[in-house]
Amino acid sequence: MATGNINVSVENIFPLIKKFLYSDHEIFLRELISNATDATLKLKHLTSIGEVSVEYGNPIIEVKVDKEGKKLHIIDQGIGMTSEEIQKYINEVAFSGAEEFLEKYKDSAKDSGIIGHFGLGFYSAFMVAEKVEIISKSYNEDAKAAHWICDGSPQFTLEEHDKTDRGTEIILHIAEDSTEFLEDARIRELLVKYNKFMPIPIKFGTKEETLPLPEDAEEGAEPEKITVDNIINNPNPAWTKQPADLEEDDYKKFYRELYPMQFEEPLFNIHLNVDYPFNLTGILYFPKLGNDMNMQKDRIQLYQNQVFVTDNVEGIVPEFLTMLKGVIDSPDIPLNVSRSYLQADGNVKKISSYITRKVADKLTSLFKNNREDFEAKWNDIKIVIEYGMLSEEKFFDKADKFALYPSVDGTYYTYEELHEKIKDAQTDKDDKTIILYASNKDQQHSYIEAAKEKGYEVLLLDSPIVSHLIQKLETSKENISFARVDADHIDNLIKKDEEQISKLSDEEKETLKTTLTEVVPADKYTVQLEAMDSNASPFMITQPEFMRRMKEMQQTGGGMFGMGNFPEMYNLVVNTNHELVGQILNTKTRKKQERLIKQSLDLARLSQNLLTGEELTQFIKRSYEMIK
Repeated sequence: MATGNINVSVENIFPLIKKFLYSDHEIFLRELISNATDATLKLKHLTSIGEVSVEYGNPIIEVKVDKEGKKLHIIDQGIGMTSEEIQKYINEVAFSGAEEFLEKYKDSAKDSGIIGHFGLGFYSAFMVAEKVEIISKSYNEDAKAAHWICDGSPQFTLEEHDKTDRGTEIILHIAEDSTEFLEDARIRELLVKYNKFMPIPIKFGTKEETLPLPEDAEEGAEPEKITVDNIINNPNPAWTKQPADLEEDDYKKFYRELYPMQFEEPLFNIHLNVDYPFNLTGILYFPKLGNDMNMQKDRIQLYQNQVFVTDNVEGIVPEFLTMLKGVIDSPDIPLNVSRSYLQADGNVKKISSYITRKVADKLTSLFKNNREDFEAKWNDIKIVIEYGMLSEEKFFDKADKFALYPSVDGTYYTYEELHEKIKDAQTDKDDKTIILYASNKDQQHSYIEAAKEKGYEVLLLDSPIVSHLIQKLETSKENISFARVDADHIDNLIKKDEEQISKLSDEEKETLKTTLTEVVPADKYTVQLEAMDSNASPFMITQPEFMRRMKEMQQTGGGMFGMGNFPEMYNLVVNTNHELVGQILNTKTRKKQERLIKQSLDLARLSQNLLTGEELTQFIKRSYEMIK
């Protein structure tokens, strides 16, 4: 039996890095600036604990493009490296200096902001460069500067350099297939995308600033212009500060910084700030959402120690909150892993639950402290709340206290208030409370009026997921049922003990039904004779609650399989006590009888917006003929 150590060859490491290590080559700049930031923050930490006596000062990171020389420079004023450290951290592939530093200083470096999670970050340079140079001078005064050069093969050179100032300069000799990274506009785009909020100022070129004129300036004096560093990032974004240190205007200003092309102000924000049992900071904003379920998601940006990672936070932020905007920043979220891994990660689960709780607490506070304002915002935020109630049980429990149910008259109820309001009038003979609702005040106006004449309250529930929501409420609450006002005539929706007596005999009803079914299309309408108040409509079109609700749920995801493909079917409810129905029954002329039925049916269809095209044209023509 033979034993030994497996020797991993790095002969082909660079082609692998270029092709497989990162799917998007542009992130090389993020990685190199992250390394420069780490080097600077390490020095800051060591000086703060008194381990080194050098002057920290006000260091920056500079990015320079040399288009003519086909080079890109990333320069920092951080801790620097000796030749020995370059041997250790650069030549030993995948050895993370940041991780070692954090381990060594794990107690005092907890809040230092060192990134240390990108592993092979430096080698991402070879995705865009045919040769890479490192010129570095350690903070240690006695150490000589070192110059490392590698052309993308396992061979390298390492020698002394005459660099005298502390820090590291990375020089990328850009490859022919990556010359886009020699364009100022492209580099600026990447710096803004990935490094907009890095904790160390990043210089990219210079810009001109105009100084204000002194108070004693002569009339017509020209203001002085000066050249200053062009700092492209904000090292101290709002989410890194304490909520007590921020005003409402600060949050709005930061929102505009995040979304410079968004001109509408957010409705309100939620500041996240926790350091145990995980680290998480951030600010979430509620934009005006309305009923648009198809609005752009992925507007929450994920950062790790102020380094932009992604704007796809699925699996980290609960699904119903992905319609919000803002920032979350956490070093405890694993990167470059599958969604299924993320969903199983303990810290990610805790973070997701924390965010849900914070949003629920904020909404509860807004509701309790200023209900009038909360009601005014309801239509712009309800889609998030209703989606949350459907998808997160813990959120449902909290939202049950502040979720609102507006009536068609503009009165807002919580569920408890609504139930108290309607329980006496809208409880049917089986002791079930029926909650009536409309989805469109104009289209369902006649049905709403019929309900209001009975003294019933009608809600206006018009969000695209309302069918799912009421299904959830019916299973969560006791002895209640929702019914849309046009699902049947009102006496059938809320059945009481008393029954209307029909003016027609059973024989007359049979004759009437036969007459109607000969004219009314059987593939679209089921004729239903009902004894109603004589003042109620003679013909009324309804769609059974179950059928319509299942079709709506199928269309928005869920419901019974295949229901969405069913043809539209309606009930034609005919009021046997109405004078017109009696006239139809007693008309001797077949042609006149048929005309009355068609006209009455079309009027009912018109009230439901079901009359269009050629049928609408024929109805108008017939109506003119009838009034000649």
